[in-house]
Amino acid sequence: MPHSTSAPPLGVGMVGYAFMGAAHSQGWRTVGRAFDLPLSPVLAAVCGRDRAAVSAAADRLGWAAAETDWRALIARDDVSLVDICTPGDSHAEIAIAALEAGKHVLCEKPLANTVAEAEAMTEAAQAARERGQLAMVGFNYRRVPALALARRLIAEGRIGTLRHVRVSYLQDWGEDPDLPLVWRLQKDKAGSGALGDLGAHIVDLAQHLSGELLTGVSAQTETFVKQRALPGGEAGQLGEVTVDDAAAFTGRLASGALTSFEVSRLAAGRKNQLRIELNGAAGSLAFDLERLNELEFHDHTLPAAEGGFRRIQVTEGDHPYLEGWWPPGHGLGYEHTFTHQARDLVHAIASGTQPEPSFADGLQVQRVLTAIEESAAKNAVFTPVPVPE
Repeated sequence: MPHSTSAPPLGVGMVGYAFMGAAHSQGWRTVGRAFDLPLSPVLAAVCGRDRAAVSAAADRLGWAAAETDWRALIARDDVSLVDICTPGDSHAEIAIAALEAGKHVLCEKPLANTVAEAEAMTEAAQAARERGQLAMVGFNYRRVPALALARRLIAEGRIGTLRHVRVSYLQDWGEDPDLPLVWRLQKDKAGSGALGDLGAHIVDLAQHLSGELLTGVSAQTETFVKQRALPGGEAGQLGEVTVDDAAAFTGRLASGALTSFEVSRLAAGRKNQLRIELNGAAGSLAFDLERLNELEFHDHTLPAAEGGFRRIQVTEGDHPYLEGWWPPGHGLGYEHTFTHQARDLVHAIASGTQPEPSFADGLQVQRVLTAIEESAAKNAVFTPVPVPE
């Protein structure tokens, strides 16, 4: 596999080193060894509040240095790109400061906790773009080769006029009775629960694959487990869960196509199951993240005797992103999406072109999430999604 040793360096600084930080680190470590790049990513520094923990994470994840203040990370001369892997309540402050300091920014999804924060981030990104800095939001599932292939087939008109999109993203870690009141269960830190964490992904995917925006939604949400044990608290000391455990909503795309969505952290037996199906007048596509090297395709233009879904094994060298990996038939995994994300961002920075998804795309998803919450608060009243300017 190629290794971009002669390319000019691109110093990366990352804020946060837990689950997403580890995933992003994997992407930055491997991207230059899988793909020929115009710039060579250098893992300059990682940041976290606990000196001992962040130093250990730097050693474990491959970062050259550790910082305990994100402002110090941004100020480093060897950092050109700031990668934000923190809870949503700090995204806006860090991203805006980094852009104003002349750094490129990659920010994990959802872009922010509120529309107002996402608007401020988007404005900062637009101003930075004029100065030559670029910003991207991390919807990594766009980089699954099978989903990238699905987007290509839809853009080519292979399924014709779109009729339906149905998506679900189900996990079961919330069913653990001993799960403490972690940050993901607190609205002031996470913004929302399964809706923002899982729903943001499938709203983005539905819009990205269809090439259309949601114009309105009708939603219900529920918090099934109302209280959890306080982390580090005394036995029996409980705190209130202030986010949703699950959400179900329908919507309409700009063309009139109908959509349905379901997200949950309490779907017993479902570990990380994201399913999406798109039905058009000329065919259908279906994908399951738990079988991420496969795409199902039904060509409705064939005679009925030859019809039905067929499995495409997305491992060929001419499939999206596969030029950097293994011989046909050798599958990829979840971690590769972060390598592909890094690849696309590096190419965008080198060429000076806007990477996708942009902060404006992240803002539009945030507007959809807010409309879902508003609809749920009004007993599922159909709620329009504001049109991007």
